[in-house]
Amino acid sequence: MKSNQPHHKNKPSTRRTFLKTSTLAMSALAAADVTRNVYAAGDDAIKIGLIGCGGRGTGAAQDALEADKGVKLIALTDVFDDKVQNTRNHLRERKPDQVAVDDDHCFVGFDGYKKVIESGVDVVLIACASKFHPKYMKAALEAGKHVFVEKPHAIDPPGVRVVMESLEIARQKNLCLLSGLMNRHIPGVQETMKRVLDGAIGEIVAIEENFLRAPYVLVPRQPGDREIEYQFRNWYHFSWLSGDDVTQSLVHNLDKALWAMREKPPAKAHGLGGRSSMFGDIYGDVFDHHAVVYEYENGAKIYAFCRTQDNCHGGVSDFIMGTKGRCDLLQNRITGETNWQFEGPDRSGFRVEHENLMKSIRAGQPLISDYMARSTMIAVLGQMACYSGKQITWEEALHSDFTFQPPDGDFDTPPPKKPDADGNYPVAVPGKTIVI
Repeated sequence: MKSNQPHHKNKPSTRRTFLKTSTLAMSALAAADVTRNVYAAGDDAIKIGLIGCGGRGTGAAQDALEADKGVKLIALTDVFDDKVQNTRNHLRERKPDQVAVDDDHCFVGFDGYKKVIESGVDVVLIACASKFHPKYMKAALEAGKHVFVEKPHAIDPPGVRVVMESLEIARQKNLCLLSGLMNRHIPGVQETMKRVLDGAIGEIVAIEENFLRAPYVLVPRQPGDREIEYQFRNWYHFSWLSGDDVTQSLVHNLDKALWAMREKPPAKAHGLGGRSSMFGDIYGDVFDHHAVVYEYENGAKIYAFCRTQDNCHGGVSDFIMGTKGRCDLLQNRITGETNWQFEGPDRSGFRVEHENLMKSIRAGQPLISDYMARSTMIAVLGQMACYSGKQITWEEALHSDFTFQPPDGDFDTPPPKKPDADGNYPVAVPGKTIVI
């Protein structure tokens, strides 16, 4: 599982430079005069195109349409035609006045992302198999398009380095690059985290993160599908397309943990994981449980857990422990020396993130999610630690050439893994799988 891809030696990334941020404050967007940009609110359309017509992509497009009545969907692409047509029909039913996708702008195939970018859109929404997120976001930004990209933004260190390059392109071109790590846009979470960062629980000593659920989006084989087509349809469960569950799911929690730690990455991580109960070809080659411990130089630790198993305890939670109290982040509650509960109206982060994106475009104040590379990298570090069984430093992981093979892929690509006679795919083996 190791590649021959060279290090990026021309622009070395250090732990210090990786910490630099310049994110735009959400409050500034809320107060912006949205009529002073070339997009006159309610008059000029913001044209969007969608790359990836699965459930998350369709949901992102709907959120964008509902965020601003001036948004028009004009292009769609996926590697499967049925998914393109289902998304177009779904969105037409709900937003008929804002969906203007004719047959010539329904693109099918692995070059469809290029056609969406070239179709006259202002904004590209990316929510396809996560392996392709870095490549597509960079291409869209280089073409001068604003970008929304779902998590995870990469599944390996070379991909994270492309995300870092993309952030720099967005800054240079004055373009929006918005992360799908939507918790950063939830009002209750924002207000609670502000109090944590202001010292309400004192110095943070430990964080517990949980993302526990049944297997996610299981897609059965379709009649006539080749093995490679099946893997693309069921891509959440194939590591070469999804990156496995630390990068796919736990990344949401780890993003919040880094936020609480003032965006400072940990020094190192170790973890464990494997496949213990979910067997059969529909579960692909991903682990069904992970546990990762991230350690900071001052001794603070993040304990992070994810699981995709049936009939088990479930739930998503973030518990932040400090020297003066404790924060239950998703319950918007602080206890200890300070006792506080958020009482304001709350809203969906999925919706608010698109409202913020459209406001920033109309205001001419690009919204750039500088945390997206860092939050992706901490997830990648955790996945590498679980696969290898080794303790790995942040620097080792960030500069690693570890990548999921093949480095690219289409329907002519030989499947990187095939099921055995019992329908099970080979999985990573801690202690034997090499990632450094």
